[in-house]
Amino acid sequence: MTVQASKIGAMHIHILGICGTFMGGLAALAREAGHRVTGCDTGVYPPMSDQLRALGIELIEGYSADQLQLEPDMYVVGNVVSRTRMSDGTPRYPLMEAILESGANYTSGPQWLSEHVLQGRHVMAVAGTHGKTTTTSMLAWILEYAGLQPGFLVGGVPLNFGVSARLGSPASVELGAPSAPCPPPALRAPPLPTQSAHPAQRPLFVIEADEYDTAFFDKRSKFVHYRPRTAIVNNLEFDHADIFDNLAAIERQFHHLLRTVPGSGRVVANGLEESIDRVIHQGLWSTLRTFGSAVSDFRAEGEPHDFAVLQSNQTVAHVRWSLSGVHNQLNALAAIAAADHVGVAPALAAEALGQFQNVRRRMEVSGTVLRAGGDITVYDDFAHHPTALRTTLDGLRRRIGPQGRILAVFEPRSNTMKLGTMKSQLPWSLESADLAFCHSGGLDWDATQALAPMGTRAEVAATIDALVERVSAQAQAGDHIVCMSNGGFGGIHAKLLKALAR
Repeated sequence: MTVQASKIGAMHIHILGICGTFMGGLAALAREAGHRVTGCDTGVYPPMSDQLRALGIELIEGYSADQLQLEPDMYVVGNVVSRTRMSDGTPRYPLMEAILESGANYTSGPQWLSEHVLQGRHVMAVAGTHGKTTTTSMLAWILEYAGLQPGFLVGGVPLNFGVSARLGSPASVELGAPSAPCPPPALRAPPLPTQSAHPAQRPLFVIEADEYDTAFFDKRSKFVHYRPRTAIVNNLEFDHADIFDNLAAIERQFHHLLRTVPGSGRVVANGLEESIDRVIHQGLWSTLRTFGSAVSDFRAEGEPHDFAVLQSNQTVAHVRWSLSGVHNQLNALAAIAAADHVGVAPALAAEALGQFQNVRRRMEVSGTVLRAGGDITVYDDFAHHPTALRTTLDGLRRRIGPQGRILAVFEPRSNTMKLGTMKSQLPWSLESADLAFCHSGGLDWDATQALAPMGTRAEVAATIDALVERVSAQAQAGDHIVCMSNGGFGGIHAKLLKALAR
């Protein structure tokens, strides 16, 4: 049994909404810590169901009230659960109603994580509208490469680790310990000071810090529960239109995050974002390190795939890696600046990034189809916000040059995009694509009208099969087809590859 479980005693937790990325990661952490874990969700299916069952976690389909008979020590409630009623007046989540009626113990996922995993650790939280998963993965890998054995919880699967969550070392680890690929001595940071106040005297935990609300009974952003000592604020713009009225409301939540960082902590902020400046000007009680702008503490010189890292205008590292796009260059600077707070030298961090394998579903190649004159490559990417669509496509355009054709295939699936709040930004977000194909199924707004400024470069289809037919009809040798969605996209990647191979 790990230190975490032995401190508080092993318990039985039953997780409502266990198949979500965050709650599934929490389940894995709890199981690793020695707790008994069960859970329920709708649509319990692979791959998450297989991953959880492999950990010995019992899964139940649906939210039936008879699960009250499990009598766990605690029900952990995901933010998918609500007090919503069906059209006939029956509750959509009868188990939650039964929990409330019985007076059983319940809490939110972030609250349980804070009390049973994060307590006593140096938490490094990665916040921002975009790039959270990638930057969290970068930072975790830098610390691992440096031998610091961090725990982490990521909203995706970092390919360097193959899992989305782990507890890491329960005790502080000396920099450069041989638990990971050990760097040459010249690249290691100087020995850490021995005073107990030093940030690396606690075991490290890196967490993707989401601004979405915690639970139906706790409308604060998830990240206020994490109490980080190192906090990255990577970027900030309007999103989550289903819970936030405007950008100012989101900025207030980000300032609540800054309020939780101690005086000895570090806030790592994107120096290019006016919205982040406004958040900081509301009050800051910790050390600030900026990145990205010409006057920032950490900045880059060179192309996104091959660039020098400057700290206080002195070159301290060089990153050469397989990733593309200015957004990933900024993500790298943020991770380097955060790792520096716990004693990892930028040169060592840069070397680690040279071996960074990215995250599953971040411009991941789904497959290629051989064609005379050039193979057709199909990519899977998690982008869903207009800015994310644009940065993904701009990064690819920068990599392949002006001659290669890009076909953007996307579905407006997030709550914000389904509401149509940002539909007017879609033509702007797709400027780097030669052709764009939109799945309009389930939308209450007219995608054809929204994409009209693109003229014949944009096509819309109401079903996945129709979308596949239109893309495959337009595809040519040498094309790059980027499928972008924050969901499974109806298995379009495999369907496209099959259609293109005919």
